[in-house]
Amino acid sequence: MPNPVFDAVRTVMAIRDYAEKPVPAEVVTRIVEAGRLTASASNKQPWHFIVVREPETLRQLGSLVRTGPYTAKSALAIVVAYEKDERLAVSDCSRAIQSMMLTAWGDGVGSNWTGFGGLEGVARKVGLPEDHEVLAVIPFGYPARAVKGKKKRKPLGEVASAERFGQPFTQ
Repeated sequence: MPNPVFDAVRTVMAIRDYAEKPVPAEVVTRIVEAGRLTASASNKQPWHFIVVREPETLRQLGSLVRTGPYTAKSALAIVVAYEKDERLAVSDCSRAIQSMMLTAWGDGVGSNWTGFGGLEGVARKVGLPEDHEVLAVIPFGYPARAVKGKKKRKPLGEVASAERFGQPFTQ
């Protein structure tokens, strides 16, 4: 039986090269909504999503994020920030990022997680208040070339056990 969510998980790839093609507003809204609708511990929702579409700001973000210079050529980026005083905020925001990336992929839009620490310059650039911290900058855009979707993953038996660690997981 087909499962479009599993298909997205199975095929999503990190995209670092984007076509010069805008992402429609309704797709951008759906991506942000996916983050907002993600489950959250105690429903705290300790996140804030800053959608950046201005080319000059995208270029600046590309220079501020050591692991994501290609953000400069994306159609948009979402700066994901969290409330510093919430214990499970990083976990909740990580879940929201995955929801946004999978939703984007379902619409043919690629992305990749950039940053993770050392993002104070990004925080200043987007005017983040002191009680928030940037977790990641996620660039989005249509892939510049066809994506093969071939992942290199360990076999299921190496990463999953049944009932206790080391007991083979079988289907």
